[in-house]
Amino acid sequence: MPIERERLDADVLITGAGPAGLACALCLAQLAAADQRNGRTPAVLPENIYVLEKGREVGAHQLSGAILDPRGLGELVPDFRQTAPLGPRVSDDAVYFLTEKSTVKFPVTPPPLRNHGNFVVSLSRLVKWLGGLVEQAGVNVFTQFAGAELIYENDGIAGVITEDKGLDKRGEQKSNFTPGYELRAKITVLAEGTRGSLTKSLVERYKLDGINPQVYAIGIKELWEVPEGHMRPGWVAHTMGWPLDSHTYGGGWIYGLEENRVSVGLVVGLEYHNPRFDPHEAFQRMKTHPFVRSILEGGKLVRYGAKSLPEGGWYSMPRPYISGGLVIGDSAGMLNSQRLTGIHIAFKTGMLAAETIYDALAAGDTSAAKLSSFQRRFEGSWIREELWPVRNFHQAFRGGLWSGLFQAGLQMATGGRGLADPIRVKAGHLEYQKLQNSHWKPLERFHGDGKLTFDVLTDLYHSGTRHDDDQPCHLHVLEPDICVNRCVAEYGNPCQYFCPAMVYEMVREDEKLRLKINAANCVHCKTCDIADPYQIINWVPPEGGGGPNYEGM
Repeated sequence: MPIERERLDADVLITGAGPAGLACALCLAQLAAADQRNGRTPAVLPENIYVLEKGREVGAHQLSGAILDPRGLGELVPDFRQTAPLGPRVSDDAVYFLTEKSTVKFPVTPPPLRNHGNFVVSLSRLVKWLGGLVEQAGVNVFTQFAGAELIYENDGIAGVITEDKGLDKRGEQKSNFTPGYELRAKITVLAEGTRGSLTKSLVERYKLDGINPQVYAIGIKELWEVPEGHMRPGWVAHTMGWPLDSHTYGGGWIYGLEENRVSVGLVVGLEYHNPRFDPHEAFQRMKTHPFVRSILEGGKLVRYGAKSLPEGGWYSMPRPYISGGLVIGDSAGMLNSQRLTGIHIAFKTGMLAAETIYDALAAGDTSAAKLSSFQRRFEGSWIREELWPVRNFHQAFRGGLWSGLFQAGLQMATGGRGLADPIRVKAGHLEYQKLQNSHWKPLERFHGDGKLTFDVLTDLYHSGTRHDDDQPCHLHVLEPDICVNRCVAEYGNPCQYFCPAMVYEMVREDEKLRLKINAANCVHCKTCDIADPYQIINWVPPEGGGGPNYEGM
C-alpha cells in the first residue's frame, strides 16, 4: 500500500546547504529584495525558497582543505571581510617534493599553487555563517532532511521526496515513524556535493554525461593542535611524491591556521591500479616523513574527515540543466583540480543559477530551453576563464607523475590544449589491475602509534560521526554474491581498503565468507559508490541528521 505523504509546494527547492546551494538561496533573496526596493513585484519571495540539508546542522558535513579564494564570496557578500569567520590570510606558500627521508623545495612556487591574498578557512564555520545570512533573508532552511528521490515529470523534474524517518533495520515502521514529504517546486536545484545520489540518478536517466566520465579523488584530512612555534598562521605548503608512487596521482597539503592549529591532508586520485592500496594508510605514512613529523610532533589530533572530489574538469561536467532543474557546484563537477580549489567556483555557480532561476520565474517558463541560459552564463563568466585552461590537467597524469608534469607544463604553454584535446579517459574504477594470485590473504590493517599515526577507527572517532544503528542500511550492495566470489579472486575486495571509515569488512562465519557493512561508520565521502570495481554499491542518504560532524574543519 503506497505511503500517504504530506505535500508542500515551493517556488524553488535547493537540495544541499553547502557553498553552492546557500549562495543560490541568498542571491535569490537579494534579487527579490532589490526588486522590492525599486517598487517591482519580486519573481520569488524568500519564504517560497526551501533549502534541504541532511546534516544535523548547516556546516556539519562540510569538509575541504580549505583555501578560500575570496573572489566568489566577495561578489555575493561584499562586506564579508568584516563579518565572515575567516582564518588567516596566506602569507607564504611553498611546494615540496618528498622522498621517503628527504625534502626538496621547489625554487619557485608554480603559479596555480600561489595563494597570496587567499584565506585559510574552516569551511564548516564559513558555511554555518552563510546559512545564518540565508535564514535572516527569510529563506526556509530545513536541517536533518535529505532528498531520497526525485519527482520526475514531463521530461524533467518537479521536486523531491524526502527520506522516511523512523524505520528499523528491516525497513519496518517504528513507533516514531514519519513518512517523507513530497516537496514540489517550480525549479529544483541539485547542490548535493560530489557524487550526489539525486544528481547521479538524474544524469543516468537523461544521459547528461559530459565527453569524459567524471573522475574523482579522495581527500583525507586531520586537524591538529601543535606546540607553539611549530607552524605560523597563513603558511601554506603542498607536497608531491612520497608516500605515493610515480603512477598514483595525488599530493599532500599542510596549512597553518590560528591558535596553533594545522590542517594536514592527502588527496589521492581514484584511478590507481593496485586494488588493495589504502589511501588512509598512505596518509598516515605521510605524517611520518621528517618534514611533516617536525610540524606535528608533540601536538594532538583534534578532528578527522574524508571527502571525495570531482576532478575531471570541463570535459567531465554533465549538462547542468533540464526542465524544472539545475545542477550546480561540486555536483556539476565544477572544481579546479590544478589549484585543488572549488569553494569560490561553488559560490559563483550558485549566483549564476539564482540569476537564471529568477529570470525563468519572472517569465513563467521553467523549461530546459529557458534554463539553458545557466550554461551560457557560466561559460561567459570567469568560471570558464579558470576551468578551460585546466580542462586536461588531471587526465594528463594517467601515464604517471613525470609524463603528467611534462604535459601539464605544455598545457600551460598552450592554453590547456597540451598533446591532445580532449584527452579521453575511462572511469577510475576501470583502472584496477586484477590480482595475479587468487589465493590472496587479507592485508594486516595499519595500527599507528597512537600519537602521530592512527588506525581508521581512532580517526573515525575524531570525525564526530553518528548514525542511529536501528535504521535501514543506506549502502545498497546490489549483487552481494559478487563480493564473496568474483571480487575475492579478482580484486581482493578493495572496498576494505579504499573506504576511509572501515565501513566494509570481509568476515568468515561457519567457514563462509561474507561482507559485513558497518553503516554507522560512514562519513558520507561516497568513495564506495565511486571506486567499487563492479559498480554494485549504491550510496543513498541515511536518515537525516546522521553522518559526520566537521565543526571547525
